[in-house]
Amino acid sequence: MTAPTVTALPDMVITSSPNKSLSAAAWQEQKRAHEMRVDQWIEPHRHRASRGEKHPVEDFLFTYYSFRPAWLRRWHPGPDTVLEGEPAQEFLRWCEYQKTGDGVQLEVGGIPEKRLRFVRWLREFLTATGSRPPFFGCYGWHEWAMVYRQTPEEVRHNAHPLRFDRAEIARIVENGPGCCTHFDAFRFFTDPARPLHRHQPTRESAIDLDQRGCLHANMDLYKWASKLSPYCPSDLLADCFALARDIREIDMRASPYDLAAMGYRPIEIETPTGRTEYERYQRNFAERSGSLREQLSTLCERLLT
Repeated sequence: MTAPTVTALPDMVITSSPNKSLSAAAWQEQKRAHEMRVDQWIEPHRHRASRGEKHPVEDFLFTYYSFRPAWLRRWHPGPDTVLEGEPAQEFLRWCEYQKTGDGVQLEVGGIPEKRLRFVRWLREFLTATGSRPPFFGCYGWHEWAMVYRQTPEEVRHNAHPLRFDRAEIARIVENGPGCCTHFDAFRFFTDPARPLHRHQPTRESAIDLDQRGCLHANMDLYKWASKLSPYCPSDLLADCFALARDIREIDMRASPYDLAAMGYRPIEIETPTGRTEYERYQRNFAERSGSLREQLSTLCERLLT
């Protein structure tokens, strides 16, 4: 896949939306609804952590990304929303909020330049990733490259059995597509697997390679939403988490790990039928990610006005 050249985008001049006000009853109800939604993911994770248990699917987003469960649970309305009532004073503990004559709201105009530089980069990155044609030919090969030629002790999730022995995994990797475009997957490849790979992604080249057919690029929308907190509305953050959670399940079902005992039927990407099934999920995730990526891009534009 040939990546198009990406040029820097100028700051867009956008007229900010007029503020909308939420009564204390209205925003507190939204806050409760958000907490109830994310608790279905957070509470089982906390219970497993208290018992010293690890789940390769359900716990991944809480360990791979640096955004804490408690931060995911916090409700934020996003820009241009005034929270009315005395209870809204609690938001003033975050420096991004300010008190106005009508209530409390996020103060967008005071974002530090260092953070604005990140927002500019992210807007460009989301635009590049979203506009690039999706690629659906990797078939989850990356998870296999992460265990290629490893001993059982070296395997990342070695608490769970593999579906094949080392020799068969090596054969599958060596005959695979070797075309992963995502740096944060590539960096976990074993050393022997890297020379078999068509691309040699770096963090700097991510903007030239990431594309919306990639499971990990779509999973990372949760990372970008979290990095925009508290400016990112919590419903958008939770939507990104929900997508990433669904992607992680498919990621592991298509991996060399045998998680059938945990209720996860494998997607046998070593077969034509399995590759077709994997691509079907890829296409679904690419479609689901489109709206979320656009919302994050629009948020970046708002923060830059």
